Formats: sequence, structure tokens, C-alpha cells
Amino acid sequence: MTLELDLQIALDMPGLPTEADFRHWAAAALVGADYSKNAELTIRVVNEAESTALNETYRHKQGPTNVLSFPFEAPPEVETPLLGDIVICAPVVLREAVSQGKTLAAHWAHLVAHGVLHLLGYDHDEAQAEAMESLEIRILAGLGYPDPYGDLHDS
Repeated sequence: MTLELDLQIALDMPGLPTEADFRHWAAAALVGADYSKNAELTIRVVNEAESTALNETYRHKQGPTNVLSFPFEAPPEVETPLLGDIVICAPVVLREAVSQGKTLAAHWAHLVAHGVLHLLGYDHDEAQAEAMESLEIRILAGLGYPDPYGDLHDS
């Protein structure tokens, strides 16, 4: 499997992960999900205004959110490595990492993995939520990060 990553940083903020970090996390998510084809995806890191606009337009929810995924849907007769786009709101990631007591790297890695899994078709519905969370936990463990749902699963 090869991964082509288009990284777009749409804000000036210190402490953002490197392109190598994003590539490593996305590749780990693909391997963790047993995805063996070539893959192309875009990760766009945005501010709260852009996240809010996208969240309101496409999810009809107010305010910014941590991650949005936009899977590419090719016609059935077209085979393409293009998986889609992931949009991550850096200020929300920072706030969440602090409030949840996580390292920034662990939270960034989780949101990249979460976004990649959405591009592969995983969802939050009853049938897939548990499988998706289990995959995320396994992927992050492989990267050396703790269970991102730790406190939620412990209670």
C-alpha cells in the first residue's frame, strides 16, 4: 500500500504536527483497518471559522467541531485510490486535549485515525460504533498512545 497525502495548513498556529506525523498516523489507520490498496487523501487543518462553516453547511450543526470527513464517492465503474478529505480544527483539538488530559500528539493521532476510518466507511451508528472504537484503540496502541476513550470505557 502506498499513501499519497495532500496536507493543507490553513492557519498560522504554533505546535502543529509535521507532515511526517500526519502521514504516519494516516498510514497506521489504513494498516490498522486492513486496507491494502493504494490510497490518496487530503488532510486540511483549519481555524474555527472554517470548521464552523463546514459543520453548519454539511452537518447542519452549529459551531466548530474537531474533525470532519468527506469520503469520495466515485461511480461504481470507476476504480480510484482517492479516499476523500479530512478537515481538522486545530484550536478545537488543542482545547479538547487540555480538557481531556491527553497529549496533543495522542489527540491529533486519534482524530486522524478517526477521520481515516470514516473515509473507509466506518460510522457512529449502532452497528459500527463499537467496531470503529475498537479499531481506533488498536491503531493508537500500535502508535504507542493510550486508549482515547479510556475514562469513557472505565466507567
